[in-house]
Amino acid sequence: MILGKFFGALRAQLNKLANMFFESDPIAVMQLEVDQATERLKEGRKGLEMYRGLVEAVARQVTAAKSNATQLESQIKAHLKAGNRDMAGQLALQLQKVQGELATNEGQLQMHEGAYQNNLLKIQKANKDILKVREKITKYHAELKMSAAEAEIAQLSESFEMDMTTDFGQIESVIQGQIDRNRGKARVASDMSSKGIEAIKAEEAAEKVMAEDLLSKFEVQLGLKSPETTPLTDTVKNLGPSVQNSSTN
Repeated sequence: MILGKFFGALRAQLNKLANMFFESDPIAVMQLEVDQATERLKEGRKGLEMYRGLVEAVARQVTAAKSNATQLESQIKAHLKAGNRDMAGQLALQLQKVQGELATNEGQLQMHEGAYQNNLLKIQKANKDILKVREKITKYHAELKMSAAEAEIAQLSESFEMDMTTDFGQIESVIQGQIDRNRGKARVASDMSSKGIEAIKAEEAAEKVMAEDLLSKFEVQLGLKSPETTPLTDTVKNLGPSVQNSSTN
């Protein structure tokens, strides 16, 4: 009971000191929080890069297993045609094992890929939040300076009978100019971050359609499906207005 009261009183004193520091320089406290969050974000990004490396390793295992399975299937067919059923049976057992491992690795790859994408989205969101807070710090810092100047001018007005309107107007104009420039920088950064996104999406869509068209041709060449024609208008329609305009040009 006594120790509980002691620690409770200690926490109260620490909170009081923290509040005093916060009230004395809130901008510095906010900047410290942003800097700490930025450092944590950097650490998270490094961890995400390492995790991506593991995802790529699993992807290579899946690719290798698929290649191995294809080779085993070809060997089994060749031995069956040659009448070597014993060898074909041994290879069939190997194929069954490889297919089991392939299924497991594909499941792991899907799970890890989903986790990576989720964490990537969180880091991107955290980065945007930090940028917003930095913009607020710039705004608040300028407004605090201006409000402090206003308070000082008000005190001088009460103490001395003198006209300070012209001087204060110049100070206010300078501060407002700084605020406007800061807002302009923030607006430019915001506009630049979204510039070219539609073009990138349109290019990715075009590449996807071209890849699908090549796959269809390969499938026809390999005899996996019969030849068929796809109307060009449907393909262009699926690409969206950006790609359609570029194709007409």
